[in-house]
Amino acid sequence: MHLGLIVGIGPASTDYYYRYLISAFSKAGLPLELTMAHADTSILLHNQANGNKAAQVEIYSKLATRLKAAGVDILAITSIAGHFCVNEFMQVSSLPVLNLLDIIDDEISKLKFKKLGLIGTRVVMESCFYGAISNADVIAPASDNLTQVHDAYVAMATAGVVTESQRQIFIKAGRDLIDRSSVEAIMLAGTDLDLVYKDRAWPFPVVDCAKMHAAAIVRVIS
Repeated sequence: MHLGLIVGIGPASTDYYYRYLISAFSKAGLPLELTMAHADTSILLHNQANGNKAAQVEIYSKLATRLKAAGVDILAITSIAGHFCVNEFMQVSSLPVLNLLDIIDDEISKLKFKKLGLIGTRVVMESCFYGAISNADVIAPASDNLTQVHDAYVAMATAGVVTESQRQIFIKAGRDLIDRSSVEAIMLAGTDLDLVYKDRAWPFPVVDCAKMHAAAIVRVIS
């Protein structure tokens, strides 16, 4: 099956999905048929912050048409922030969409979590993962932590690298959610968060949304 990815939002997320898929298909001894189309981080974040779903859906629709013309059978968006308009996009997309929100909801139900914190962009946190989690309570950071996390995340995602001060902001927010709200784990609700502890474990339990999404993509197309 020919996979299409809408990428570029941001660069580290693109790299994560690309490397994950290459590794998974190499291990399985299967060829990977993949075409990527680039979206822009700053435009996406602007549209997300302003709730301009129509503008982002138009961008995605044009990219989906381009991917379909390249022979793609199914597509995925490599950004959690980019899923703020996914339901509207799926209604008009010329290709089937592997919706990250539905995949994460299913996985969390299987894991039987009942109380989760999350870190990501402001809209993702304030909407508690767009209200997509059906069988667990999702709790956002306190307002002061939330703003710090959002600002650090946007800077990290745009640059494609994480600084030590940004890393500590994410860790502080996660620990505060565990201590203050007694959550069972922290949802890494931003696909660029792999940068924070790329080759090490986080210092608390996490639900890695990007990894779950990428794994589901592999299952569907292999």
